[in-house]
Amino acid sequence: MTTTLKEKLLTSCPIKKNHQNSFMNISCHSEFGKIHSLLIKRAPAAFISDAHIQQYWQQLNYLGKPSLAGAVEEYNSFESVLRQHADTIYHLPEDGSVNMDSIYCRDASIATNAGMIICNMGKAARMNEPAAEQKAFEANNIKILGSITAPGTLEGGDVAWLDENTLAVGHTYRTNEEGIRQLKALLNPIGVDVIVAALPHYKGPSDVFHLMSILSPVDKDLAVVYSPLMPIAVRDLLMARGYQFVEVPDEEFDSMGCNVLALAPRVCLMADGNPITKAALEKAGCKVIVYTGTEISVKGGGGPTCLTRPIYRYTPQT
Repeated sequence: MTTTLKEKLLTSCPIKKNHQNSFMNISCHSEFGKIHSLLIKRAPAAFISDAHIQQYWQQLNYLGKPSLAGAVEEYNSFESVLRQHADTIYHLPEDGSVNMDSIYCRDASIATNAGMIICNMGKAARMNEPAAEQKAFEANNIKILGSITAPGTLEGGDVAWLDENTLAVGHTYRTNEEGIRQLKALLNPIGVDVIVAALPHYKGPSDVFHLMSILSPVDKDLAVVYSPLMPIAVRDLLMARGYQFVEVPDEEFDSMGCNVLALAPRVCLMADGNPITKAALEKAGCKVIVYTGTEISVKGGGGPTCLTRPIYRYTPQT
């Protein structure tokens, strides 16, 4: 099923029973459960025109100028995979207040079982994206839990659910201490423990470097990781929780081998061009689907997790 945000959307994100399967719930607190519903922004709505791309691609630090026609073709194929695995897909509309980076819609909000958290972007050129998403949420009666406000910054690519009650957040150039403090203030009262992962400088403030650049959970006990940039404390924590790792080699980090979207437990979607990581995932028992992402992923530095804002996922009933 596909609909737009102009049509009726879920009113909030509490855990609800899936009436098709009495053994399953739906929850926002998962990175690997089968996707029930998610939000995306199609390439034509984000890239808009060749003139828009020409205006923004360099100032947004893209690696190359995207082709609009190529981006549309790639995105159509990308979305066709999502259609096969998600019950419902919602689309953000074209919005003149934001630029082409808005295709990476995960970053502007966080889905929780108590409502959406509206982020405050660490990248100045993306400052209007959270307000644009909040406007769409409110227009469709989607509950808002709260917002991250200045001087706090927080981006959705810096957070990853480890389990129903544990959220990891990266302290990065995009997410600062004050943003993390505000996040804890919103989540601790609803029983969520927020674990902070201090990430390294790497290529500096202008680079796209989030927690999910080095960590993609694809099952309750399996994660794709890039260990050279992973904090030891986070690695130790995951190992203590029983996680096994699919290690991304150096030569596949820049091609986003570590940015893997779980469509369901051990059903993975990743950008083409990462054969070593793909083979390692398959050896771990995963089904791997690849998409061509030269225009929509590689040039802008945003893989499949960046291109999607999952809302609900199916989780086992406890």
